[in-house]
Amino acid sequence: MWCIGALTEEYRARMYNLLELYARPVSKAEPVICIDEKSLQLLGHGREALPMASHSPLKQDYEYKRHGTTNLFVAVEPKAGQRIVSVTAHRGKVDFVAFIGELLTGAYAQARRVHLVLDNLNTHFRKCFDDVLGRRAAARLLRRVQFHHTPKHASWLNMAEIEIGILSRQCLDRRIPNRDLLRSEVDAWQQARNDQRRTIEWRFTRQDADQKLATHFVPKFAC
Repeated sequence: MWCIGALTEEYRARMYNLLELYARPVSKAEPVICIDEKSLQLLGHGREALPMASHSPLKQDYEYKRHGTTNLFVAVEPKAGQRIVSVTAHRGKVDFVAFIGELLTGAYAQARRVHLVLDNLNTHFRKCFDDVLGRRAAARLLRRVQFHHTPKHASWLNMAEIEIGILSRQCLDRRIPNRDLLRSEVDAWQQARNDQRRTIEWRFTRQDADQKLATHFVPKFAC
């Protein structure tokens, strides 16, 4: 487990909320979608790699060329085995609002209520939607949305972190020089995992939390 902050009443309330949410059965009417982002440096080869040959693996030089940075937004519905990954030039609030808008008007347009699990990055709050879209348009877009934020210093409770780790190991652990190639590779990875309906099995329950963390809970009167 990662290093965590003081287990205050707010921490416990948010943690219990997420653990209850994760315990619910999968529902098309009320999907639970975990969201996070990942920054990535675009890198090219300093010299041409030597191609594979019989009994000889690909060989590449240690030198590389930097081609800037990019961002990936990742949304995963853990129990349904569905994920949506978007490659963007930036990760600001305009980009985040656009990504959420695409989810709500696209893949989840028919859902009655959409539960979004997010960490506490400053772009992950309702105010950003008001800033970008205006209050009326933001209210229309978010009318079916319920936000669930992890406790501070507890992004381990966001299953998008698990999906990003898998994405990093299976698709991003190599040099990718430009955004177009990255988008192509990520789309292929995403399609394969969705076709296979790769789910995430979350086993940490409220009972586990009380058993493992109870001695570290901060009393209410001390908050």
